Amino acid sequence: MSPRGVATPDVRERLFAAAERVVERDGPGALTSRSVTTEAGCAKGLLHTHFAGLDEFVAELCLDRFARTAAQARALTALVGRGTVAGNLTAVALSLFDRGGPAVSGLAMTRPVAAARVREALTGGAPGFATIQEAIAGYLEAERDGGRVADSVDPDTVALAVVGTAHHLLMTGWPGAPDPRPAMTRLVAALVGVRQTREPD
Repeated sequence: MSPRGVATPDVRERLFAAAERVVERDGPGALTSRSVTTEAGCAKGLLHTHFAGLDEFVAELCLDRFARTAAQARALTALVGRGTVAGNLTAVALSLFDRGGPAVSGLAMTRPVAAARVREALTGGAPGFATIQEAIAGYLEAERDGGRVADSVDPDTVALAVVGTAHHLLMTGWPGAPDPRPAMTRLVAALVGVRQTREPD
């Protein structure tokens, strides 16, 4: 445990990771300031030193994880023509479920103040589902132009279906529920028509 008065490196990420472990292992009801700091192995007051309270902490945790997935989705542009389309797209979709994603998202929904903070931030332009959807659509359009996705595939519709399904699975997940990732993988495979070369005109 970090002694009082000694700086804790990467404290936000340390607390976020601890919260994810608590929620995934014990459920949303187990999350308290003390359970987070105990799990993180740091001073009990550290969370309140960096956040106004538990609601702000939960909101910031959700927004941080959304931002990470949005950054990964934007990076799809560098993968155009590389790997497989379904594989690249699946990796982004599944990243939403990493490290207790469903449990953490469900936690925010059980805390009205935290949920309001998340909505306000997303409305104000913070990266979230809309950013991820836009990035996926742009990636699929580029792959379609390159001949690796069938002309019949509508990038905007596929992006909406992937993000909408991920959102549904996140909001309806709970600790101990079936792993949502196989369903997400099957959805991507069903939506994306992949071919390696464009057929001759």
